[in-house]
Amino acid sequence: MRPVSLSSDRTRTAASGALAALLVAVPLTAGPASAAEPVSEQPPVTASAPVQLNGHWAPFTRCPVDDPAMLAADGQATVATCVSSQSPGGSIKLGKTTATTGPNDLQFGVVQQTATGTFTVVPPAGGALVGSPTAIPGGLLGLMCPSDIPVVSEICRQLTESALNKVTATVESAGTPTEFSLTSGLTTGKPIVKLPVRIRLQNPFLGSQCYIGSAADPIVLRPQNTTAPAVAVQRFDAGGTPNTAGAMLRFALTGNSQGDTAFSVPKANGCGLFGILNGAIDLKTGLPSPSGNNRLTLDNASTFSGGLTAPGTVKPDAGKVLSRHWHSAVLP
Repeated sequence: MRPVSLSSDRTRTAASGALAALLVAVPLTAGPASAAEPVSEQPPVTASAPVQLNGHWAPFTRCPVDDPAMLAADGQATVATCVSSQSPGGSIKLGKTTATTGPNDLQFGVVQQTATGTFTVVPPAGGALVGSPTAIPGGLLGLMCPSDIPVVSEICRQLTESALNKVTATVESAGTPTEFSLTSGLTTGKPIVKLPVRIRLQNPFLGSQCYIGSAADPIVLRPQNTTAPAVAVQRFDAGGTPNTAGAMLRFALTGNSQGDTAFSVPKANGCGLFGILNGAIDLKTGLPSPSGNNRLTLDNASTFSGGLTAPGTVKPDAGKVLSRHWHSAVLP
């Protein structure tokens, strides 16, 4: 789907869409022109911290509306939108290990250059992806035991006699998302966004810095829709209340599955004192694991893209107006 613009230079808008999730994106189409509104000073609430938002703003709790790149969007040459994608669960296979995933939340802003149709992703403070910890089947025993390495075999022996076996894995952002594709979010089988992540493994024996992947060598996910989403177009007021003539426009894509089978997985790092347990985890888990041997599945995904209905009518302050509307929806 292509962005829609009005022929008049004065009111030209680029519908920007954003999606993801891990992700699906949709464009905002131009709506009826509305009177430009004065831009006031921002209230003290910061968009980087999770908050509760009213009505149709609800999915965009971490949208970086106060980021300088978003605020600078003028509504004509550049258009800013918020993107949010959540999944209540799914599964991930890394080498020889498969685990059920918990809820995940992917959010970011998108600034579209209307002349070229290209998008720049603006992540919120703390990273675009927030995942819930999930238990690794078999715990540490399943992750690295048995082993011929003396120090590891001794840990394995202790694990059979204690309650320290549990290992949790949490997917974290390892860089800024890139290569966002608007049209891929509305189709199946095409990568929507390039998402660098790392997986943190937590257990007392592993220490506090045990990861699979890193900022320098991340797991690079390129999720795509594996089933077609249901699509709804929703208008709402600045404060989030549904209104068919509202100043805001939201695309909702729900009920579909997303996934990736093309990513590779690097070796573990930082596990145990001086990384002494890295090799045991790699051997038992089968790391590094090449593309085609790993799998991510996200079930029942819900993805939303929201922005001004007609950003060109409030140029050059469209980014500031978007931020002001977001702040007006923050609940006590």
